[in-house]
Amino acid sequence: MSVASTVFITVPKIIHFTSKVLSTCTISCILEMQPKSPAIDGKRKGSRSAESAPTYKSCKKSKVNNGSIKPLSASHPKAHEAGINGALRAFYGPEMSNARALAYKNGEIPRPFEVLNSALLETKSKREQIEISDAVVHWFRCDLRMRDNRSLYAASEKARENGVPLITMYIVSPQDFEAHLTSPARVDFILRTLRVLREDLAKLDIPLYVETLGERKRIPGRILELVREWGSAHLFTNAEYEVDELRRDASLIRECLKIGVAMDVLSDTCVVNPGELVSRSGTQYSVYTPWSRAWVAYIHENPPLLDLSEAPKQNLNDARQKYLKLFESTIPNELKHKKLSDEERERFCSMWPAGEHDAHRRLIKFIDERIGEYQARRNNPAEQATSSLSVHLASGTLSARTAVKVARDHNRTKRLDGGIESILTWIGEIAWRDFYRHVLAHWPYICMNKPFKLEYTNIEWKYNQDQFKAWSEGRTGYPIVDAAMRQLNSCGWMHNRSRMIAASFLAKHLLIDWRLGERYFMEHLIDGDFASNNGGWGFSASTGVDPQPYFRIFNPLLQSEKFDPDGEYIKRWVPELKGIAGRAIHDPYDRGKGAEAKKSGYPKRIVDHKESRERCLAKYKEGLGRKSLM
Repeated sequence: MSVASTVFITVPKIIHFTSKVLSTCTISCILEMQPKSPAIDGKRKGSRSAESAPTYKSCKKSKVNNGSIKPLSASHPKAHEAGINGALRAFYGPEMSNARALAYKNGEIPRPFEVLNSALLETKSKREQIEISDAVVHWFRCDLRMRDNRSLYAASEKARENGVPLITMYIVSPQDFEAHLTSPARVDFILRTLRVLREDLAKLDIPLYVETLGERKRIPGRILELVREWGSAHLFTNAEYEVDELRRDASLIRECLKIGVAMDVLSDTCVVNPGELVSRSGTQYSVYTPWSRAWVAYIHENPPLLDLSEAPKQNLNDARQKYLKLFESTIPNELKHKKLSDEERERFCSMWPAGEHDAHRRLIKFIDERIGEYQARRNNPAEQATSSLSVHLASGTLSARTAVKVARDHNRTKRLDGGIESILTWIGEIAWRDFYRHVLAHWPYICMNKPFKLEYTNIEWKYNQDQFKAWSEGRTGYPIVDAAMRQLNSCGWMHNRSRMIAASFLAKHLLIDWRLGERYFMEHLIDGDFASNNGGWGFSASTGVDPQPYFRIFNPLLQSEKFDPDGEYIKRWVPELKGIAGRAIHDPYDRGKGAEAKKSGYPKRIVDHKESRERCLAKYKEGLGRKSLM
């Protein structure tokens, strides 16, 4: 897979924050905090200061009045069915009504992104007046690296300029991992990365304090306690664009101010930040192609966007002695509900070395050796033609800026809109990653169990557990689909083409609620990233932003023959078919090799392609043909 694939640009989180700190939040924030349900398993804006998160042209006041709160707080009619069948997440309320989603879409309820921007703007003057204290703190989240880390660099410079030490911290939250559907493989990768990061920081006498909190609602209060305990008046962190993280940060900014602490939330994860690009009509883009053209033009017009921040400087000599206990904090080896077997841990450690050093090694090796053939070879899942950097982008061990800058500098034109086609295509995958975060910020309801296209909630999804089990285990009788799912289950990763094929099959051949597939991917991917995974599933199920048309239904056989012509990928992951030669490997039962396939234990197809296609078209037309949204 590419560093970030066109559809499945496989990054993190969906937490539902329910702390007392949210007392300052707007009514719209509180309305989302409903009891959890059961679950079974262009025109471009001018440059702005880099100090804060990106800002939309205006942060609209909520148009929701007291009389309209009740209908907007109602759940969707199908919320109960989706909940009991595992399509919704723990720590989340029931699926919201379409009316509430439309209120977000139309700006009648403040978007969490706007709430954060408002908090930053409204407190800016007071935060700037706060004087330096005993230390400066950086809070690591999905930015586990020293190089080109905007918040870490700002914190380091603040500390150095004022002659005080820099302290860094990371909060391990098992409940957050559960709420985010974070896979055991990814949790393991994060914990291993923290050890690498702690060692690197310690060489500069900078402590990385790690603490595990059992209850996620305690995180904001604990952050305040630690900052006060360390005598710091300045807290830095990088913005995260998922709904609850935005709300949490907006509230925490104000809570910090109450105790004399300035909290700065910087833009770091995207090359061009969400909200920065608007169409000629002043609206937000919902189609990738014009957005990507604006993205490229904006970067060319603003070269500093690709300037890379330096790693932090050496801490003061007495920092280690003064904060000795912080250097000795414990990083857990595993978490109770996110455990790997010894064999799995060894396998993932071998396949996915942790830390930013491996990220840079992979990046340079890919740019030097394979990017020139990327355009021609990227769609063949049997080939090692992609960068496999998605795990590092997801955990922040590599910045998107670094990836784009290194690739651009390798292009003979040193530009993003001309030169070597393969390089431009690969950079375009990074743009897709930015695009999905742009969508996440402006249409926040996609973080809340809703499809981007609300009319698709009218489709009658199935919850056939036997078929879902066959799909998840790679036992559908479609070799290319089965190879894809077995690769995921073994590696915690799958090729982008494989992701599209497997996702399309679940949503359209089986008509199973796409959110079950979205969840399964997140619970197994080592590069699980909410925005990209959600965008990929929306594309494949035709429910998302800029998707394939609903009537485009992948034929697994044709996909197999086109992208795995020699069956190498199938043979690698479906060993039952290893002895079948020629075109029969793509369809053994209908191409004269049924006896061999049956003898080796390979199943027949669980559904017929033609019948599934007709059923899918009928169900989609029926759902989309309804005059009103549920």
